[in-house]
Amino acid sequence: MENAILVVNCGSSTLKLALFDSHSLRCTATGLAERLNHDDAVARIPELEGDFPLPAGATHREALEAMTKALTDSGLLSGPPAAIGHRVVHGGENFREAALIDDQVLEAIEHCAGLAPLHNPVNLSGINSTRSLFPGVPNVAVFDTAYHQTLPPKAYLYAVPYSYYRDWGVRRYGFHGISHSFMLTEAARRLGKTPATTSIISAHLGNGCSIAAIRDGLSADTSMGLTPLEGLVMGSRSGDIDPGLFDYLKSRGIAQDQLHHVLNHESGLLGLSGQTNDMRTLCDLAEHGHEPSRIAIEVFCFRLARYIGAMMASLHHLDALVFTGGIGENSSRVREQTLDNLKLLGFDLDQELNRYGGEYSGGHIESPESRFPVLVIPTNEELVIAREAVRLTSASN
Repeated sequence: MENAILVVNCGSSTLKLALFDSHSLRCTATGLAERLNHDDAVARIPELEGDFPLPAGATHREALEAMTKALTDSGLLSGPPAAIGHRVVHGGENFREAALIDDQVLEAIEHCAGLAPLHNPVNLSGINSTRSLFPGVPNVAVFDTAYHQTLPPKAYLYAVPYSYYRDWGVRRYGFHGISHSFMLTEAARRLGKTPATTSIISAHLGNGCSIAAIRDGLSADTSMGLTPLEGLVMGSRSGDIDPGLFDYLKSRGIAQDQLHHVLNHESGLLGLSGQTNDMRTLCDLAEHGHEPSRIAIEVFCFRLARYIGAMMASLHHLDALVFTGGIGENSSRVREQTLDNLKLLGFDLDQELNRYGGEYSGGHIESPESRFPVLVIPTNEELVIAREAVRLTSASN
């Protein structure tokens, strides 16, 4: 395809690609490379049917080269793309919107790497790779943190010495902003409203989880903080903990770097269940009597319910509660169990609609007795990135 927009999303050991027509913004191909930097690295492009192996220990650049070559050889990508959009996790306070990438933008992204050490370095790797592979093609950075730059000080400041914020930028930044902004526009469309008059609570639930209060189109509060570790229980991340845990576990012989690894990679659903971070597997195990899995789900849903209640403080009215992400879109049990904790607020589900995730009801899963609409909306972060790439590169031409 000529005039294609290439979207690149680099994770710590994954690489997601998507191709969009620059005029219609129709997605024409997707790709996923997994287990990068490991001996069993593999990639797949569904439109080409089947997996294809990558070199042992393949890097993000090697995966990108192999996948773009496969797209080119197949004719799905004809020549260099018109523009390339990148998901960048942390933009700090430097970016309130997407940005055309130049050396100054690259320097700012690198400066934020200390705030997202698991994410920004690999995001930079993807950017540097595409700039080398497709010289002269404009690259656009779309930041997960940018959408949350409308948070008021009462929501983003921590109750620590103000100099920590003034001198070092210590504050709540929030993440998943690309997904939450898509939830706003899509929920508004389904509700027959404009985004600027729409207020929702958006729950993005996947391996990483966050929730946002969106008031009249703007992010007013969110659960993730300085880093993506704060907030909800996640797949392998702890979410909120007592900071005193650091000193207590240090007295038990656990070093700070070890605890950092545990809280990010061995906690959350995985840590509580002792089995897996996959909600589907946990639900199966719980159905068969595995008590730690049942407890892990219960903690996950209770903490989510508690945050939904907390987000109400930032809204004057609520047009809908929206579930998205792999868990939010696919787990009827999580949605039901979460809202069972919120009867006092008037949420009520239609069991049949919830079972099918609102597939036959425009995403609605609430019962007629529910005080508020409840929606299930599949997220599409790649589309948001493609839109921003088109917007910025069109404006620059």
